[in-house]
This record gives sequence, structure tokens and C-alpha cells, in this order.
Amino acid sequence: MRILCVVPARGGSKGVPRKNLRPVAGRPLIAWTVEQALAARPAMDVVVSTDDDDIAAAARQAGALVPFLRPAELARDDTPTEPVVRHAVEAARAADAAPDAVMLLQATSPVRLPGTVSRAIAQLDATGADSLVGVVPQAPFLWADDGSGPTAAYDVTARPRRQDLTPQTLRYRETGSLYLTRTWVYDELDNRIGGRVGLFVMDEVEGVDVDTEHDLAVAEQQLLALTPLEDPA
Repeated sequence: MRILCVVPARGGSKGVPRKNLRPVAGRPLIAWTVEQALAARPAMDVVVSTDDDDIAAAARQAGALVPFLRPAELARDDTPTEPVVRHAVEAARAADAAPDAVMLLQATSPVRLPGTVSRAIAQLDATGADSLVGVVPQAPFLWADDGSGPTAAYDVTARPRRQDLTPQTLRYRETGSLYLTRTWVYDELDNRIGGRVGLFVMDEVEGVDVDTEHDLAVAEQQLLALTPLEDPA
């Protein structure tokens, strides 16, 4: 199975300007995701999709392929991710490197444990899923309020103890960090999620998403606490 790993990295970030290039634990933010992707086994074609020359240079320095600069119409503030991925897939097909599946890794979620990316590839292969969604588990004590009064997403008359929660009674939060999708899903459904969907459960520490300066500091602390980057799979 040939996998194209796409790492989107737009130059015009707003919350943290130039965040993909910000130094985090000794590396530019984008370098963490590139190096994690390159360490995966089996190996993937790791491509960074960017509209920015400086990000392109940092991505190449980290070992990624940057075979194109993303066109301006795919680099606006309101550009969805799916057309960015499809653009990269078409470029791969034009280069005679058509993928069977696409790994989407967000550079703004730089914390991934050694072996995580390889484990996702193995899960897709072993389960026959068409798309995997990276999630972290959380307790089901969630509430909603539609204006008519708050309602709980669990039975408040039989509140479970945390230690008694099971994979079936937990809830799962989509992290945005990792998606692995067979290419036909993008072709036919124009979506990163489709067909037979599987949950790819990640460690709680892998759920950080960098949108603020505080998030950057948290990501740096977690990355410094991890062992040196390696992938034993």
C-alpha cells in the first residue's frame, strides 16, 4: 500500500503568526511532524503543502518533499483542508506516484509518541477500515444547552465512577492531529472521513493543538519530556 503523507502548513496563520516556523523544543514546529512521518514504517511519501518559501525551506531541511508551492486560492483563511489534500494527490498522480491512501498530519499537533504513526498504518491494514480518525478518550460527563435548558449526555441518576468507565462508555474527542484515509474516499466523497470509519485512539498527551502562545508552551513541555524521537515499529 502506497501512502501519501500530506502535512498542510499555510504561511498566513493568525492566532500565532508564523507558527509553523516557531522554535519548539529545539526545532521549528513543522519539523516535529515531518520527522515523525519520516520515522513511520512502512515508509510514506511525506509531502508538505505550503504557500510559503520559508516554510518550504524548513520542511525540506527536515527531510520532507515540497514538490510544489500551494496556489493562492488554496491558501486563504477560509480554505478547507480537503481541496488541499486533493491538490497534493493530483500532484502525486501526475508524478506517477498515485497513493492508495492519504495520511493527513497537522503540523499544529506536534506531540505524537514514538510508534503512533506506524500504529495507525497497521490499524488501517489490519481492520480494513476506509478511514481512521485520531481521537483521545475522555469521560462522558458532557452537557449541552440548546436554549431550552441544559441536558446531560449521560444518565445523571446512574453516574459512573471514572475507574469503572470502559471503552464502550467513554467518549472520544477528535484531535485533528491524524487522519488516514483511502484515496477513493477523497475522490468520491470529498472528505477525509468516509466509508468504513475507525477510531484511532491516541494517548491523552497527543491531543494538544497549537492555536495560542500558551499551546506552544504546553507542546514544548510535552515534547521535551518525551524520549528522543524514534519509531521502533
